[in-house]
Amino acid sequence: MNDGVVYFEKQKKIYPRSVKGRYRQLKWLAMSVLLGIYYAVPWIRWDRGPHAPNQAVLIDMPARRAYFFNIELWPQEVYFFAGLMVLAAVGLFFVTSLLGRVWCGYACPQTVWTDLFVAVETWIQGDRNARMKLDKSPLSLEKIWKKTLTHALWVVIALCTGGAWVFYFVDAPTLLDQIRHFDVSYMAGSWILGLTASTYIMAGYAREQVCIYMCPYARFQSAMFDKDTLIIGYDRERGDPRGKHKRGDSWEGRGHCIDCTQCVIVCPMGIDIRDGLQMECIACGLCVDACNDVMDKIDLPRGLIRYDTQKNYERRTLAQKTAVLFKSEINLLRPRTFYYIAIMTVISALMLFAFLNRSNVELSVIHDRNPLYVKLSSGDIRNTYTLKIVNKTREDRIFALEIDGLSPREISVAGAGAPQPDNLMVLANSVGTFRVMVVLEAGKAMRHPRHNLRMVVRDQEGFADEMETVFISEGVQ
Repeated sequence: MNDGVVYFEKQKKIYPRSVKGRYRQLKWLAMSVLLGIYYAVPWIRWDRGPHAPNQAVLIDMPARRAYFFNIELWPQEVYFFAGLMVLAAVGLFFVTSLLGRVWCGYACPQTVWTDLFVAVETWIQGDRNARMKLDKSPLSLEKIWKKTLTHALWVVIALCTGGAWVFYFVDAPTLLDQIRHFDVSYMAGSWILGLTASTYIMAGYAREQVCIYMCPYARFQSAMFDKDTLIIGYDRERGDPRGKHKRGDSWEGRGHCIDCTQCVIVCPMGIDIRDGLQMECIACGLCVDACNDVMDKIDLPRGLIRYDTQKNYERRTLAQKTAVLFKSEINLLRPRTFYYIAIMTVISALMLFAFLNRSNVELSVIHDRNPLYVKLSSGDIRNTYTLKIVNKTREDRIFALEIDGLSPREISVAGAGAPQPDNLMVLANSVGTFRVMVVLEAGKAMRHPRHNLRMVVRDQEGFADEMETVFISEGVQ
């Protein structure tokens, strides 16, 4: 503090009041559905046959696989994950352009768990005034047991949250049995404790600060808005001038806002929507419920605070000033939305095409770099390659190696007891690695320093893949 100016102020705790209404019910419904999905999905079983886990949704890190019901993704198919991330981002932009920050208000994990924590806090400690009074009161037995029970339930919820997340990476029944017998691996235990702590801190203490200071979405959300985006707003032409009102008084010469501040009291972000759309607003609609409840009590029409578009607000203001008939319009089909739809369609089509044409066998070939070639006593040149054959099927397969574009003198597989090139066994759902040596007679090798060739692996049932590589001879400069 310097010359009476406060440069830094302690963050004030927000005590949102409980409210009933359409949007509060919608938030409860969204919370129930999303939490139900989050906690239930790891327990869904899916029979994939032998050599595969039976958990419907599983990211198996040790085996380097991702399973989603009947879909199995390998590390080589990481582009599917990238496509899903891009699709999710564009989908979020699309929804924001239509409905504003409904993701933040209803579906964001931070919002969902914060709502749950606040509900527990309200259930034990009471509504807004009771919680404020309890926090200001001196230490007492009542305060101790209420605070202790609140935090204990928060820890239980956070622990279930952290455990449920790890269930997506480890077989859920197995991990639960390990937890029950206190036989959890260090890695799984560390993740559970870390996620428990983060959930407890974020939903119990940080709350709105995560949305304001940590989440980047609030900073660039306005880039997706236009005048046809549904946002929460205060009808200034109808509401102002504000002032207290007694039943029976005339409304002549004054607005419908009675300055009760209920819209501020119920806001989980602690903002006053009457000051206009703000970065902190998460479009949860609780201020709409609170205002509508007040309007019902004073026998005035609902909608002083409501979801609407900026264009409708401007048109309504103009209509009120010019005394013309106004009709609200919601324009969902506009250039911005078409752009997002087009982008999502293209990405979805590309991913679907790639998925439908994905191979059950993949071949990768790496040419040895040290040395690039070996000159044998006979004068022939030998190159060595590392072949990796990915067998994505549920059956063991035997592949035969063929070389196109070159007529080698000899093809062999290195190692004691190594198989013949036409008998490369790869186990089901695994990767086979082979060191293959290709010998080219001296006369052919010396014609060119580099010879292009294609290696092909094929089994008897027609599963095959190929890859281009080179043969390097003594003529390399």
